[in-house]
Amino acid sequence: MKDLISCIAKRLVDNPDKVEIKQIDGEKTTVIELRVDHSDLGKVIGKQGKTARAMRTLLNAVSTKMGKKAVLEILE
Repeated sequence: MKDLISCIAKRLVDNPDKVEIKQIDGEKTTVIELRVDHSDLGKVIGKQGKTARAMRTLLNAVSTKMGKKAVLEILE
């Protein structure tokens, strides 16, 4: 799941080397924290949050197949 978000985020931003992803695993829930350069924040969120919503939808589909729940947090 971490690799999926990493791949998507690095292709969206201008500074792919500044993309940081941290995965926190719980028993049933996994939290993925995405941190990008401040200038690239709008590219990851997208207009009206559509890009972020799409990444969360993909993450939800993958995590459901694994029998877990995943949450994507985009940090500034």
